[in-house]
Amino acid sequence: MPDQSRDDARLRELVALRRVRDRIDREYAQPLDVESLAQGAHMSAGHLSRRFRHAYGESPYSYLMTRRVERAMMLLRRGGLSITEVCFAVGGSSLGTFSTRFTELVGVPPSVYREHGAAQTVGMPACIAKQVTRPVRNREAAGAPAL
Repeated sequence: MPDQSRDDARLRELVALRRVRDRIDREYAQPLDVESLAQGAHMSAGHLSRRFRHAYGESPYSYLMTRRVERAMMLLRRGGLSITEVCFAVGGSSLGTFSTRFTELVGVPPSVYREHGAAQTVGMPACIAKQVTRPVRNREAAGAPAL
């Protein structure tokens, strides 16, 4: 029975982590922090960060920033919004921080991406474009070329 209770606890933790990830996916444009995510999952912030990283390969904050940058890339490809408007639309509170994170993940600043990003996905269905343009942390390790 001890193995069963350990398995049950692990399953409950995985469900809680999935709910945190789903919440980030849903509420990426809202002000989210690890403490509030952890509180919603009934975990300490440190425990959530460790377990989330173990389960998904990146911290909750990194996952949130990846979601925000991914959405920003789509808005920039679509056009019609300034970079500042895109920053605030995806939940950024500082244009400087947004631009820095965007550049880290995408390899080029938002202004360069806006100029060249749309051409990258011309004629592609949106679901394929999303996969092709998904920002990847540590591009060198992933072997993905920058724009």
